Amino acid sequence: QVQLVESGGGLVQPGGSLRLSCAASGFTFSNYAMTWVRQAPGKGLEGVSGINNRGSGTTYTDSVKGRFTISRDNTKNTLYLQMNSLKPEDTAVYYCAKESGSWPRYQFDHRGQGTQVTVSS
Repeated sequence: QVQLVESGGGLVQPGGSLRLSCAASGFTFSNYAMTWVRQAPGKGLEGVSGINNRGSGTTYTDSVKGRFTISRDNTKNTLYLQMNSLKPEDTAVYYCAKESGSWPRYQFDHRGQGTQVTVSS
């Protein structure tokens, strides 16, 4: 079955950096787009960034453009999110999600358990 396991979250000061990872198994990773979504306290799910199956195309929500970078390693079945210049409003649980097709549309069919990111001084 599909398994997505996130890691790399934690507490960081404003302006700091974190790198999230997502280990995928149970499906042919290189066939599917992947996305990162997040849920801040008291709010709904928000699409953060997506990457196509080959890693050649990416999308970002406006609030993270220029600060976050999504990437993937299809040889390791792993998805990454490099987060720089973090702000308190980036505080959320971050989820890795598998898309149903090869291009990211934030129409995922599976997601992981999430990793907490807290940005605070």
